[in-house]
Amino acid sequence: MKQKTLEVLEFNKVKALIQKEVISNLAERKVEQLTPATDFNTVVFQIDEVDEIAQIYNQHRLPSLSGLTEIQPYIKRSQIGGTLNVQELNAIKQLIQVQNQFKTFYHQLVEEEEAVRYPILDDRMVHLPVLTHLYQSIHQKCDQYDLYDHASYELQAIRSRISKTTQKVKTQLDRIVKSTGNQKKLSDSIVTVRNERNVIPVKAEYRQDFNGIVHDQSASGQTLYIEPSSVVELNNQISRYRSEEATERNRILAELTAEVAAEADACLISEDIMGHLDFLIAKARYGAKLKATKPSFTEGKSIYLPKAFHPLLDLDSVVANTIEFEEDIQTVIITGPNTGGKTVTLKTLGLIVLMAQSGLLIPTLDGSQLGVFENVFCDIGDEQSIEQSLSTFSSHMKTIVNILEESNNRSLILFDELGAGTDPSEGAALAMSILDYVHRVGALVMATTHYPELKAYSYNRPGVMNASVEFDVDTLSPTYKLLMGVPGRSNAFDISKRLGLSLKIINHAKSMVGQDEKEINEMIASLERNAKRVDNQRIELDRLVREAQTLHSDLTEAYEKYQNYESRLMDEAKEKANQRVKVATDEADEILKDLRRMRDQKGADVKEHELIDKKKRLENQYEAKSIKQNVKKQKWDEIQAGDEVKVLSYGQKGEVLEVLDGDEAVVQMGIIKMKLPIEDLEKKEKPKTVPSKVITRTNRTAIKMELDLRGYRYDEAMVELDQYLDQAVLSNYEEVYIIHGKGTGALQKGVQQHLKRHKNIAEFRIGTPGEGGFGVTVAKIK
Repeated sequence: MKQKTLEVLEFNKVKALIQKEVISNLAERKVEQLTPATDFNTVVFQIDEVDEIAQIYNQHRLPSLSGLTEIQPYIKRSQIGGTLNVQELNAIKQLIQVQNQFKTFYHQLVEEEEAVRYPILDDRMVHLPVLTHLYQSIHQKCDQYDLYDHASYELQAIRSRISKTTQKVKTQLDRIVKSTGNQKKLSDSIVTVRNERNVIPVKAEYRQDFNGIVHDQSASGQTLYIEPSSVVELNNQISRYRSEEATERNRILAELTAEVAAEADACLISEDIMGHLDFLIAKARYGAKLKATKPSFTEGKSIYLPKAFHPLLDLDSVVANTIEFEEDIQTVIITGPNTGGKTVTLKTLGLIVLMAQSGLLIPTLDGSQLGVFENVFCDIGDEQSIEQSLSTFSSHMKTIVNILEESNNRSLILFDELGAGTDPSEGAALAMSILDYVHRVGALVMATTHYPELKAYSYNRPGVMNASVEFDVDTLSPTYKLLMGVPGRSNAFDISKRLGLSLKIINHAKSMVGQDEKEINEMIASLERNAKRVDNQRIELDRLVREAQTLHSDLTEAYEKYQNYESRLMDEAKEKANQRVKVATDEADEILKDLRRMRDQKGADVKEHELIDKKKRLENQYEAKSIKQNVKKQKWDEIQAGDEVKVLSYGQKGEVLEVLDGDEAVVQMGIIKMKLPIEDLEKKEKPKTVPSKVITRTNRTAIKMELDLRGYRYDEAMVELDQYLDQAVLSNYEEVYIIHGKGTGALQKGVQQHLKRHKNIAEFRIGTPGEGGFGVTVAKIK
């Protein structure tokens, strides 16, 4: 992509917002290097891996990546024979700890969901190396700043000797400092350190009273820091011990460094994977703030962005518009008033394409579609250059010339006020000629213009479509709504009338306008109304299609599971039955053996064919048990239609729908309707209904009848839902709509479980297609 395009469309501002979400300098560097890809497979892979992380981020609390930092310089130094210090070893230990925490989280996630739903992330987790032994080595020997005393027996012994000798020195020096005769000779009654030697501060005039070595003096020269002769040898011992300590310390650090060098490749793999995960999570966090969605990519040059909005504008006030290049449409021409949102529409389209091809979720509703573009060219804004003595027109034309030279059939071109800055008739002709050229090249083009000649341009050219930004005549201000397929119409007469211009003048002006132009304006007004209706219907239809596809997929999966479950149950039942028959047969064989033995021993009169016959009868005793019960009644009840009865032979309750001739009745048992004899029915008394007490609620606060939870984390969504239901009860609502979106179904499941437990919810259901389908749950309040 051209650097100028990235600058004009403010892609760097999006990157700056993502950088605020990263944890490590590894991910920060990846954000800095982020640019749109142009290879189709790369673009699809990038968006799929971000979508996987976004699904997990929106449903679960991810483990912290705090402490993750770059370790590559340390690894390289360990490989060339250098020795790492404690802080550098701790950085490697922290990386391993972060890796292990995330790996544990992911394995628990897979166990809970009982399936690998994140193939790209799963592949990365498989490639994470096992470095627990290296973590333990560093953890057992290093604290936050230094080696532990017990890092080795030798180090522990040396530090113990240093501690004991230091204590001896301080004891002797304390005796000197606290001596009554020395109080006036000392600047202060303390033991201090100079040049790593324990010394006492002596006033300069009493130097001759203290034998020893002067290590330092104060700035004024009034105080000398003297090491008394009595502790010189002890301090020398401490120095020797510290030298031994440094030698042992370096030996231990060298051992740990060697362990790091042995796992150098594994550590670099871990750094790369965890840094990339930090990068992906930052993308997911940014997408969640925008409530952004995953686009699908096509091999062709399609663009469909339902309710798209510019991500850098205020999310509370930005107007979302559907931007679409219909099939066989290559050029869209937008007309409308100044400050109406034409330029913002161009920037929105261009920036969303850059975001999508950079592996970012985009600010649209679900169902967006995009092609993959090799280049996005744009001529937007005032390009006037004083240094190069170029007028606005000349500067724009220079940019356009470069675009025309480099564009091809895989380009997206954005022209703002094409042909402006020169004579209107020449500018319009030039604009049409440029549009014809890029149309022949095969590029997709969106252009804005003020020229009325271009309104008719699309009707004379195949593959060209008009669009306009809406203007509210009543408020004399733009609405910033984009109308695809509708050219802009003149509002001069209506605006003049609103501003108080005389009707006589307005009518005279209308008489000068040709009849054809009046009819065109009326036609455009009709097209505006129809375009709004069709746009809304299109979005609703797309949503219903997606829900139907999801439902079909879910039902297919459930049916396959049911078939597998049924087959497994049959196999288990056959196995159990076979086992029971085998046990019974074995038992019969034993009985036969006993009987034969008795016959042989005692001469019992038992014939062989009789024994075999009894065994066969034992084997044939297994029969299916009918659920029907043989129940007889002593007295028949008088049965009528509408009676509640108990069906004795089945042990089930039912309701009599109809009494037939011949002592029979039609009975509804749940979903089953059966014709049964009267003698099989026992009349039951209907339970008395207790009238419910009506409690009038006072509507305290006006709140909406719907709650939108899309984009919320799971725990945040439950808190928001609980508060909303309390307000809905106080507002005396009968039904409320909880919008949770389709997604993976986790948020929907959580909402419905919460509604089951809520004391004020009578019942709930999935929304109808007109209410939002599977993306909405409708709750009825008691």
